Amino acid sequence: MPVPKKRVGKSDQGHRRSTWKATVPSLMTCPQCGDQKLTHVICQTCGYYGGKKVSERFGIS
Repeated sequence: MPVPKKRVGKSDQGHRRSTWKATVPSLMTCPQCGDQKLTHVICQTCGYYGGKKVSERFGIS
């Protein structure tokens, strides 16, 4: 197994991890009910996606 020659300091470790950022999920308003929903996801309130009722088709209540 390879072994590191030198210990990585906390500063180097912090610089490497500085690009790890959580992203805020993008929300949009549902055109049917006006509720906030995730993009590219069926609306949990009314069950519409892309202007069509899809909740009965997939068994989602």
